[in-house]
Order: sequence, then C-alpha cells, then structure tokens
Amino acid sequence: MLWIKSLHVIFMVTWFAGLFYLPRVFVYHAMSDQNNAAQMDTFKVMERKLLAITNLGALLTIIFGTLLLIVWLPSLIFLTWMQLKLVLVLGLFGYHLYCAKLVRIFRDDRNTHSHVWYRWFNEIPVAFLAGIVILVIVRPLN
Repeated sequence: MLWIKSLHVIFMVTWFAGLFYLPRVFVYHAMSDQNNAAQMDTFKVMERKLLAITNLGALLTIIFGTLLLIVWLPSLIFLTWMQLKLVLVLGLFGYHLYCAKLVRIFRDDRNTHSHVWYRWFNEIPVAFLAGIVILVIVRPLN
C-alpha cells in the first residue's frame, strides 16, 4: 500500500504543479501583445499542453487516492478530517475545470480578464494545498 500512497503523492504534486503554473501562463498571456500572432499561438500551445499534463496528474491522483480509501483504510472516510479533505479536493477539481474553461477562452481569443485578475486567481490553489496538507498531517478533527 505504500506504493499506492507514494504514487498518490507523486501525482498530487504533478497536479498542483500544473495548477500553480497554468494560471501563471494566463498572466503572461493576458499581458502579451494581442497583435503578435506568433506569441499568442505560443501561449495557446503552452496552455493546452500544460492542461493535458495537469489533467493526467489529477486523474492519477484521484485513482490512487480512491484505491487508498477503498483498499487500505476504508474507515478513514468516516473521519471528519478526511471528509473535509475530500470537500477541498472537490473544490480543487472545480478550480481545475475552470482553468480548462479559461484555456478554451484563450484559445478562442475571448479573454476579458486582466493580468491582475489572473495574478489573484493564481493564488487560489495555495489555499487548497494548505488546507489539504494540514488536514492530512495534523488531522485536527478526529
């Protein structure tokens, strides 16, 4: 089971890396010269490829996390800290889906947000990461 746990953590790091970097690319894309087609196309390719890697990280995180709950310690699902962690994971997944929507918006040249908005948007996964790690390590609500 430690292999499954290790894989869960590895892909969780991959998922978060994507969710930290993708909105940063949005910042630069929003700041770029809209008349420079080559630059705009480069950002679109970066966003599409980064989203694909982030999707894979999310999928494998969820698969290995589910295996941990089902196979290793199914009783954890009844603990308050785990339930709150899963709520945060759902929120993180919602953030991820919104990032995917933003990739499509940039792809279609329909962005209406400023780079400042994306700078603030980029901070949201930090709160999810802090909450999830604290709940898993400290387990304050047993």
